[in-house]
Amino acid sequence: MQLQVARIGKPHGIRGEVTVQVLTDAPQDRFVPGTEFVVEPAASGPLTVSSARWNKDILLLGFEEVADRNQAETLRGAKLFIDTEELDVDDDEGWYEHELVGLEARVGAQVVGKVTALNTMPVQDLLMVTTPDGKEILIPFVEQIVPEVNIEEGFILLTPPDGLFELNSDEAAAPEPEGTD
Repeated sequence: MQLQVARIGKPHGIRGEVTVQVLTDAPQDRFVPGTEFVVEPAASGPLTVSSARWNKDILLLGFEEVADRNQAETLRGAKLFIDTEELDVDDDEGWYEHELVGLEARVGAQVVGKVTALNTMPVQDLLMVTTPDGKEILIPFVEQIVPEVNIEEGFILLTPPDGLFELNSDEAAAPEPEGTD
């Protein structure tokens, strides 16, 4: 099985470097020179890291197969994957997106939606839950709000604060008109 660790953004400079959206909690281990990534679309890869450096909060990667900005532009939007066999199987610290997507989101025994994505952010991760009526709700992926993740039984348990599910709804955005008598 493969795990996505980054998405390539725009080119940076003229030597073929690209910006990447990091989707791993260990970029210092994943993006070292010599690391080879499986790429989607497959026609763009495989790619081997030749350089990795941070420019403020943005990771810049250079690849052995990419010599200039024109080649780098063709990689925009490509996804970088590693084989999960390379991962430390004793890591009980968290979950990967592929493990969470598709799980039922429950509040008590009531199913309130399905997990459709995991957004990794600098401060905390966010789960995207799509409700049965198609609304997308961002849920802070913290223990107080998501006290249980049960991969085997296919669900996450939520204890959302009041208003979390209404926050993105149309009713919350538009105030009720007051009656005029």
